Amino acid sequence: MRPRSAVAALAVPAVSLLSLSLAGCAGSGETGAPAESPAADVGARPKAAPAAPRTPEEFLARAGEAMSGQKGWTFAVKGNEGLASQGQQSTATYTATLRRTQSPVALHSTGATYVKGVAKPEEVYVVDGTGYVRKGAAGARWKSGPLSDPKIANLVEDPVAALTAFGNYAREESGDGVSVVKSGSAVELRAEVSSVKLPAVRDRGVVKQAVRELTPTLEQVRAAGVRAPESQILVERVEEVLSLDSATYRIRSHRFRCTFLIPYGGQTMRYGQDVTERTEGGFTGTITLPTGLG
Repeated sequence: MRPRSAVAALAVPAVSLLSLSLAGCAGSGETGAPAESPAADVGARPKAAPAAPRTPEEFLARAGEAMSGQKGWTFAVKGNEGLASQGQQSTATYTATLRRTQSPVALHSTGATYVKGVAKPEEVYVVDGTGYVRKGAAGARWKSGPLSDPKIANLVEDPVAALTAFGNYAREESGDGVSVVKSGSAVELRAEVSSVKLPAVRDRGVVKQAVRELTPTLEQVRAAGVRAPESQILVERVEEVLSLDSATYRIRSHRFRCTFLIPYGGQTMRYGQDVTERTEGGFTGTITLPTGLG
């Protein structure tokens, strides 16, 4: 779910980044007041306002209801990805506009990856659980696959799907995997891991997602001759934040960022990624695949 297809070499080792994809009224008790029948009393009493959410699960439920109140949503996506070693750095940035419908669930994004100032267009569809990706100009070839395929999943941004992910994070840690932080007119749900060797947190949901993003670069590092065993990789930081409007509970933004330290010949490579999707407004259109796809 992060930036895409950067091709920029580091001198030591020669590695390319190829993966760089939120009160009822009581009856009167005064003496002498006319009595009301039970039916009249019930009919006159307004519904009590729902209690304010407190737990991550309660906030996620409200957010799900709020986002379902629109046919669809538009998001602005910005991200960057990089690998640094011995003072050299290979980076890529990504920007896109994403539109998503709620029922049926479908999305379409158009954007571009920038490497050394050169832009490469990218277009993504997700329809009926299948992702379709085209990198390059209009004549480029489409690739497709299920969202269970990491190579497809890494190219899909879906902030609404983060509601499900955060629910899983909360359950796997018995409620301690997600913190709730109120900040002004927003409520932030946070899942964080920091300063720990990868094997110790390998099974955490938020770390699994980060490892999925790291894997293509890690495969290239190993192909270049770096052993980089998982037992020695340090999770410097993995953080996922879902920001909700404190009044409407709609998703304001979703941010995912991670940093891994990879040992190499007495040195350290630093892999990092940071992607944010911000809600721009509703979307009332439909999303259909181009002719020839599907």
